[in-house]
Amino acid sequence: MDANAPDGRAGIDAALVERLIDAQFPQWSGLPVTPVEVDGWDNRTYRLGADMTVRLPTAAGYVPAVAKETRWLPRLASSLPVAVPPILAEGAPGEGYPFSWSVRGWLPGETADRGRIDDMPRFAASLAEFIKALQRCDATGGPLAGAHSFYRGAPVRHYDEETHRCLAILGGRVDTARAAAVWDAALATEWSDEPVWFHGDLAHGNLLVDNGNLAAVIDFGTSGVGDPACDLVIAWTFFSGESRRTFRDVVGHDEATWARARGWALWKAMLTLVECIDEDPEGAAAQRLVIDEVLADHDLFGN
Repeated sequence: MDANAPDGRAGIDAALVERLIDAQFPQWSGLPVTPVEVDGWDNRTYRLGADMTVRLPTAAGYVPAVAKETRWLPRLASSLPVAVPPILAEGAPGEGYPFSWSVRGWLPGETADRGRIDDMPRFAASLAEFIKALQRCDATGGPLAGAHSFYRGAPVRHYDEETHRCLAILGGRVDTARAAAVWDAALATEWSDEPVWFHGDLAHGNLLVDNGNLAAVIDFGTSGVGDPACDLVIAWTFFSGESRRTFRDVVGHDEATWARARGWALWKAMLTLVECIDEDPEGAAAQRLVIDEVLADHDLFGN
């Protein structure tokens, strides 16, 4: 979303947040409420005073994440090498707002950006270590991949029909023959080990940096337990060259898992490209680059 979008998206604004806080958490009543500078799409986030945030889902499909994060983030936090959002309270529907919501502790840091990271290979290694630590967390009773995770962590074939639709639309505009080979390779294997924890959306916008170092990982709304291949997509969306090689080496995983990761990356890049190819040249170029990198990676490792 545009960081400069006016307050009020999805019917949520600072005045609503103030009313919810006043009604349900009067101990925090009167603290200033301001939109965060960089907001997400699934939720709206507001700064509450100096040390807290309020996070509100923008639609019903994102609501299951509230209870999931409230239950599981405190259990995961002590086993992870960097900070994750501390959950302070869970709010109920009210004041005309129909969903549950949460209050969290503020995490310092800036959104990850290549310009804020002096040593990309070191950053890649740190993120890989985070992923490995997350996968070592006890998955007993954890939320199995499904609708709540938008099927991240489930077999990638869930998006087979959508991927083939994108291939048909993009015929003559991307190398669909090579793309189809990447997708077929992703479908040819499934995760056969015990389910492990995955984040589900390890995009740069969900990583915070401090002095160029990974400081926190946020937005576990698509997290769950299942196949961790979806957490490797950042290899092509954020890393390149030496940093990508470092990420691959440190995070490990066999070639079958990397084949599924390429499938996840290809599906999302093609879906986004279809949506923006004729209206957003800059966005389309970014998605074409991801597709090209995934195809080249398949040529190098997948055959």
